[in-house]
Amino acid sequence: MTRIGTSDLDVFPLALGANTFGWTSDEPDSHRIIEAFLGAGGSLIDTADSYSAFAPGNSGGESETVIGNWFTSTGRRDDVVLATKVSQHPQFKGLAAGTVAAAADASLQRLQTDRIDLYYAHFDDADTPLEETVAAFDALVKAGKVRYVGISNYTAERARQWIDIAQREGFDAPVALQPHYNLVHRRSYEPELMEVAEKNLLGVFPYFALASGFLTGKYRTREDIEGTPRAAMTSGYFSDAGLEVVGALADIADAHGSAIPTVALAWLLSRNGIVAPIASASRLEQLASLTDAPTLSLTADELDRLTALSDKVGE
Repeated sequence: MTRIGTSDLDVFPLALGANTFGWTSDEPDSHRIIEAFLGAGGSLIDTADSYSAFAPGNSGGESETVIGNWFTSTGRRDDVVLATKVSQHPQFKGLAAGTVAAAADASLQRLQTDRIDLYYAHFDDADTPLEETVAAFDALVKAGKVRYVGISNYTAERARQWIDIAQREGFDAPVALQPHYNLVHRRSYEPELMEVAEKNLLGVFPYFALASGFLTGKYRTREDIEGTPRAAMTSGYFSDAGLEVVGALADIADAHGSAIPTVALAWLLSRNGIVAPIASASRLEQLASLTDAPTLSLTADELDRLTALSDKVGE
């Protein structure tokens, strides 16, 4: 188990991404995935109020509803460290104080719970004064609806401003940071956001940890993803340098009798400050390759090889 920043939350070092719930996995399959994840030692489930408004026929909130139904049917709310996010739901866009308060209440209703353990500002809102947003999150903590605050998709400068405001005003400061970070996409986190996280003891939860499936080894050509639900998200990762990374992952996985996703996640876990990569499973049989990552020990040479190839990707 790993501590989230300066909080008192300890979590398994692999977070289950729930963006697939109500999208590429239906409710019964999603519930089976949750149970298997917890059975493997998992604890933190990461969702957002907007999941999965991006899928045809969905309007947002589907993932939270699936999770909430599981909480109610099983009575196992206390077995989960629950993270969700605000700012992108079609009915609750942005981070104005009233929007944050209303969106949190809507999430709590869908999730059928009385508190959110970790509540993220999903994307920055340049149209709302940051002081207003920081105060709105603090109000949720003081009301007991949120235990801890996190920020996602913020630049280093804006993250520093959020933290400065919280410290100056005596508001609850963020304990977690959720950046886009993986072997073929590093530059939006390294080095500036990494420095902010390290200086302020933020627990880091990389999303798209497997590059929307590209780092699973399933897709070796653009033709492989045509017509798949993830086509739009995965296609942007394709490059010759990226495919070299996948090739190295395959070699290392073979050497350990492991799976390619397991190796990609183990590399992330070797990086400073990483609490738990976030990875999702649409099918139950995909889960073991995720939850095995914390126990896979890569050699220094293997880590160096992956990092050197990753350096060449340039993203």
